[in-house]
Amino acid sequence: MATTSLHPELLAVLRRLRLGQIIGTLADRIALAEKQGMPFQDLLLGVLHDEVQRRDSSAASRRADDAELDPDMTLERFDGSAKISYDKRLLGELCTLRFMQTHRHVTLLGPVGVGKTFLANALGLLACQQGHTVLFTRADAMLQRLRKSRFDNSRDDEMHRLTTVDLLIVDDFALEPMTREESKDVYQLFVERTGRGSMIVTSNRDTSEWLAMFDDTLRAQSALDRFTNAAFDLVIEGESYRGRLKPKLGDETVVAGATPRRRSTTRRKR
Repeated sequence: MATTSLHPELLAVLRRLRLGQIIGTLADRIALAEKQGMPFQDLLLGVLHDEVQRRDSSAASRRADDAELDPDMTLERFDGSAKISYDKRLLGELCTLRFMQTHRHVTLLGPVGVGKTFLANALGLLACQQGHTVLFTRADAMLQRLRKSRFDNSRDDEMHRLTTVDLLIVDDFALEPMTREESKDVYQLFVERTGRGSMIVTSNRDTSEWLAMFDDTLRAQSALDRFTNAAFDLVIEGESYRGRLKPKLGDETVVAGATPRRRSTTRRKR
């Protein structure tokens, strides 16, 4: 049955109710229901259920875009052949997102290239799918924005943005020592989010090394005591996967003169 066989008034009503997306397949669904002798109520339920799923998927995609998450970094794409070791039971628990219900944090710790950023991104996508608001940021970019916000009196707005999302993901934390102002910012962030909202923090340094990255030891101790005692630690050990991605002569995936896919400068490395 063609779409044009649907009554014009039905099409108008569907569009007015913002259900225009179902028009493309509705006629075929009706024809199939008639062929199978499907009760009208089952037909209606199926059509509306598909629309709910479509809207949920679209909303999750919008939340992921707003969060600046990479849609390709999903758990299904995580490289199971990588030479790394980690607590798989803990990762399974984290994937339930129950830690968010109790406002707990997660630290993903390990050397460069073992997939910390990938897993943080994947957990963020899961949170988006479950209706949570998420924000992904590199630590250096976050601190730079906060530093600039002091000059245009937007710091309160920027800090509000960081402290009110359901899940804040901070990538590559504690790479280098922080200034006094940066230490104050991180202190406020850790204190305000602990007990109120969850964070995922990735770092090449163990949490025991973070203290030395702060300018103010006393403030650092206060912030880290709150954060680390409310966090699950997932330690990933092993070899960097990047060596396997290094292009080689004769590699069919390397095309001479090809233009690489552009990434935003705010995008992050794994």
